[in-house]
Amino acid sequence: MERSRDAYVVPARNETAAAGRQRRPLDPLVGPGGMKFCVDGFVVDVGDPRSDDVRSLLEQHLTFARGVTRPEDVHALDLDGLLDSTITFFALRAGGELLGVGALKQLDPHHAELKSMHTAVAARRRGVGRAIVEHLLAVAGARGVRRVSLETGAGEAFAPARALYARAGFVPCGPFGDYEASPNSAFMTRLLTEDAEGA
Repeated sequence: MERSRDAYVVPARNETAAAGRQRRPLDPLVGPGGMKFCVDGFVVDVGDPRSDDVRSLLEQHLTFARGVTRPEDVHALDLDGLLDSTITFFALRAGGELLGVGALKQLDPHHAELKSMHTAVAARRRGVGRAIVEHLLAVAGARGVRRVSLETGAGEAFAPARALYARAGFVPCGPFGDYEASPNSAFMTRLLTEDAEGA
């Protein structure tokens, strides 16, 4: 069965890699189905947020967000939000087991937002978050997006998330889209093309 154009496979980061070994580059394969990266490791594909394992992980995501953030500053999407036509939802699995999720929201033809990034507790420190971010950025670039932005928490509980995004090339920015400035929100952005400056 042909995989969707938004699917590819990214390598798992083992303990040796975590200790400093360079991860081998992704091998791009472009075929009738669109952009694919096929190497052994994590499989990232368009997912259904209504599936049982995904719903369970999303509930954990929402519970975490609501537990450390004031209600008015929780911007995590619920199931209905993830089914919006502007959202493309992805699930990362290894051996069929769900390890993480993430979504890409199209704000306009040249600007997208990372949403609903979450890694299962048992799968943390294995490169899951990085793999999802890399996938979302690759999909955005393939769609002609020039800038990708995100909102995350400003508190200590979100420090690992902010560090992940910083390593992926995101820098602090002001509120975008429908967001308003809040001491509980941190906004970050990354340009995908040089001509996106000022876009």
